[in-house]
Amino acid sequence: MLTPSPFGWISQYFFGFFFVYGVYLPFWGIWLSAQGVSSGDIGILLGLGFATRCVVNLALTPRLHKVENLLPALRLVTFGSLIFASLHFASGGHFIWLALAVIGFNACFGPGMPLSDSVANYYSKLKLIDYGRSRLWGSVAFIVGSTVVGYLANDFGSDMIIYTAIAGLIVTVMLSLRKPTQLPVSQADVEDKEPPRLWGMMKQWPVLKFLILVALLQGSHSAYYSFSSIHWKDVGISEATIGYLWSFSVVSEVLIFAFSARLFSSWSLRKMFLVASVAVVVRWSGLALTNDVWLLAILQTLHGLTFALTHFATIRYILLAEDDQIVPLQALYNAIPLGAFVAVMTTISGWGYEYCNAGIFWLMAAMGLVAMLIKLEPQKS
Repeated sequence: MLTPSPFGWISQYFFGFFFVYGVYLPFWGIWLSAQGVSSGDIGILLGLGFATRCVVNLALTPRLHKVENLLPALRLVTFGSLIFASLHFASGGHFIWLALAVIGFNACFGPGMPLSDSVANYYSKLKLIDYGRSRLWGSVAFIVGSTVVGYLANDFGSDMIIYTAIAGLIVTVMLSLRKPTQLPVSQADVEDKEPPRLWGMMKQWPVLKFLILVALLQGSHSAYYSFSSIHWKDVGISEATIGYLWSFSVVSEVLIFAFSARLFSSWSLRKMFLVASVAVVVRWSGLALTNDVWLLAILQTLHGLTFALTHFATIRYILLAEDDQIVPLQALYNAIPLGAFVAVMTTISGWGYEYCNAGIFWLMAAMGLVAMLIKLEPQKS
């Protein structure tokens, strides 16, 4: 088995992980709907998944502040994700068993994002990789996953959603077993340090403002992640076209990551987050107003700003922190904005979609308005 470079290892892991995420995020709700689960219960189940990520990322991920633990942990959680994805078929459509499968899957799959980002951040600090150019392979894989599963589900039924995720996880486990040419190694002073206390970090006003701002921007995607596919299918858009719409959005994400260093090197954090906030307002207002496929395709190009620019600015903020704070900050980012807050907003989106359909996107747009008012204070380097 070939020994990959740090860039090769993390880029290939990103590819495998986000291929599965490209199956999970747009289509898990459709699979649950095909099992006879109501919109309200889908919101609860998907919210449980995000809440599980929050708990695991708060309780487990910060304990891995020594970077040499990151690769073994990634291998373990990826294998666990494979086991629990397979167990979805054993649920028989029963809510309790589905809830257990969703919780187990997210308990394993959720840490994959902060842990892989932490590996990328480690190599990026050593100037061994360009974060944006390695992360873009995850975005490419998301396009591939969502496009492939859209066709498969359209032609062979919704169970192909789970089968495709399982296939992607098998490949990702195999890729993760290889050792990169340069293994992550903690600096000597980190070895003797206790991991930073998350509660103490959250009481720091700059960190708290960072979490609130990113929660508003990333949390505004909650209704999109969980119910846009269901809504578009309800109004007559095919699964294949839905896959294209998701893939089209991630093309803009790929472009942002590919040229991030060139485009945003001179931008302040405030400017990046402000542009992302304006894009949030425009994008979700548009989704509330139209079901026209061509207009939706245009609105989907804003994903490069609402998600990718927000994520890139977040990573820059985290990289300004001390070395022993990078993994804890990464854990907080994934636990609070991408975990707890998205869990709450997903549950609210389920109830909102049940009563006002696409009107739920107005709430998502309002979050962008609030985000415009927050001026972030960067970490001291």
